[in-house]
Amino acid sequence: MRLFDVLFLASTTTALALLPTPTPTLIPRDTATTPSPTAAPTDIYFYTTIYNTIPGVTNDHLTIPQKTLTLVLPTCSQTITPDKNGYVPPGTCGSLYQYYPSFAAAIVFSIIFGVLSFVHIFLAAKFKTKFAWVVIMGALWETISFAARSVSTRFQQSSGIELVSSLFVLLAPLWVNAFAYMVLGRLLYFFHPRRSILSIPASGLAFAFVVLDFISFVIQLVGGSWAGPNDPEAKVMKGIHIYMGGIGLQQFFIFVFLGLAIKFHLEMKAYERSGMVRSGKGWMKMLCATYASLGFITIRIFFRLIQFSAGRTSTSSGLISHESYFYILEAMPMVLAISCFLVVHPGTVIPRDEKMPGLWGIARAWVCGLRRGRGRINEEDGVKLVGRYEELEGGSRPPSYDLRPAVKY
Repeated sequence: MRLFDVLFLASTTTALALLPTPTPTLIPRDTATTPSPTAAPTDIYFYTTIYNTIPGVTNDHLTIPQKTLTLVLPTCSQTITPDKNGYVPPGTCGSLYQYYPSFAAAIVFSIIFGVLSFVHIFLAAKFKTKFAWVVIMGALWETISFAARSVSTRFQQSSGIELVSSLFVLLAPLWVNAFAYMVLGRLLYFFHPRRSILSIPASGLAFAFVVLDFISFVIQLVGGSWAGPNDPEAKVMKGIHIYMGGIGLQQFFIFVFLGLAIKFHLEMKAYERSGMVRSGKGWMKMLCATYASLGFITIRIFFRLIQFSAGRTSTSSGLISHESYFYILEAMPMVLAISCFLVVHPGTVIPRDEKMPGLWGIARAWVCGLRRGRGRINEEDGVKLVGRYEELEGGSRPPSYDLRPAVKY
């Protein structure tokens, strides 16, 4: 038996040595599961590659292999040493401005807006003009914006300070805009015999435009907050487009409002010529101040529309690469727009002791009038309600109202 086993093993070994060895078959790699990464652009940023794996799915109906997504994301890396104020050239990593911002100019305008805020607070308290808090908010927001800007010029690597300055300067004009709407509503209520324009009551007119102004405010706030200095370019451009839509909507509302203001102006002149309203310059001066304020805001709006239409970092637009345009077409128009209501303050024109009813008061009076069979006030009653007012002499007192019929002298 042992001799037989030895012969079997020898024959088997000889056969294996003579037969060819089979080549193993290699299974090709599934290239679909690991796609090649996108080419990373080359500029001042470094790029980080992130791999995200999506697990596969296997059930009775289908089998989906897992997928690996390769994302190349830009990572800002400072390659230039900032100066003592944190400045780096425009377009480089960490640059927040397209120019070297002026500390002195920011300080000067923060002081100017601070003075305007103080004077408005003083006059509102003197004449007891409660609704003047709206324009005071606009002046205070401008003050905060330029104060933050002055700090940002010394800490130009802090994106948070720059964002605060940008948001406040972008949204502050909406307060002044709303105040102009409220002024016209009160002029309509206290001076117009019918207390309405195109069948729109004074309270409803002021309320409607303030609501529209608030809608524009929200849209601009969303757009402005999305356009942060360190946000991705795609998000920044989307935020700019949203903001431009909001500011364009604001300008459209201003044009509609100006049409109603001109209608009020023409009707008041007609009432004066007919003798139904005694001629005077109080309402006219206040209306002209409103026109001027909205005109300055319009200049600022068109500046922003042209500026943002070129993008945030376009160096081809002088409106972006030169700081002087910012102060000439943004800061100065807002100084003048707020100052218009100091040259002719509403407290010197609108009576102190009378108050324009809100929407609830208007609705309640209308319902009571229907019950009494008087759905609206006719023109003669309007004249009796408005009465006659006298011109200011020296600007020390606002005009007083006499609810008795006007006496002919």
